[in-house]
Amino acid sequence: MDSRHQAQPAAGGAAAPPVLSAVIAVLNEAENIEAVTADCLAGLAGAAPFEIVYVDDGSTDETAAVIADLAARHPEVRLVRHDRRCGKSQAVRTGVLAARGEWIGTLDGDGQNSAGDLMEMLRLAQGAGKLSPLVAGIRVRRDDPWPRLVATKIANGFRARVLGDRCPDTGCGVKLFRRSDFLRLPCFEGMHRFLPALFQAYGHPLINHPVRHQARLHGTSKYTNLGRALVGIWDVLGVIWLVRRTQAPAPSVLDAAESRA
Repeated sequence: MDSRHQAQPAAGGAAAPPVLSAVIAVLNEAENIEAVTADCLAGLAGAAPFEIVYVDDGSTDETAAVIADLAARHPEVRLVRHDRRCGKSQAVRTGVLAARGEWIGTLDGDGQNSAGDLMEMLRLAQGAGKLSPLVAGIRVRRDDPWPRLVATKIANGFRARVLGDRCPDTGCGVKLFRRSDFLRLPCFEGMHRFLPALFQAYGHPLINHPVRHQARLHGTSKYTNLGRALVGIWDVLGVIWLVRRTQAPAPSVLDAAESRA
């Protein structure tokens, strides 16, 4: 593969292996990066050591420069860059591949999430027993324009009825899972919206957990309601096929097999 098409790591990195890696995919979010970083540094202090892995998905503004400056000042901050826009799902996967923590917490880069919610989600995951879960954030009080609220409610209802994934808010960007579990999942653009169904297809329990939500700090969303809806219909059909065709062993059995290899 041409090295120009591979994600290239940049500055930063925690000295000790982190317990938790916060993975944040960003596209043209230069105005929001400092506030999001400050929230992570404060909210994740209880998980020390931790790291913040930003994945710049081909931004055309100063996003990468702002992150690189923060990485120079904060060893917890790391930057990975795509040479072109590859989509949020691939950006999340790139971040998970680059992450060094056993546990991954995903956040959006627009300032609408609170990193502190990941702490309770981490405690829930670590205390869940033998099978590591997906802990999915559920936005109990969303601060978005009403057209988006309506569109999201319709989309979530459709997905829940068709997939039966028992998650009322699959579009929430706040999720926590074990790194190795995520990397067993198939990767395709849009997969980040279907993590509850995919994790359950691979034998992992689902824990829904309420999280905070606030208005976007700066800028505008990279998606339109119509665009989400049209792509989402095809994605749901694809996930239905994928879930029905998946015959994965129980995670504990797979882990045992790997340990003997």
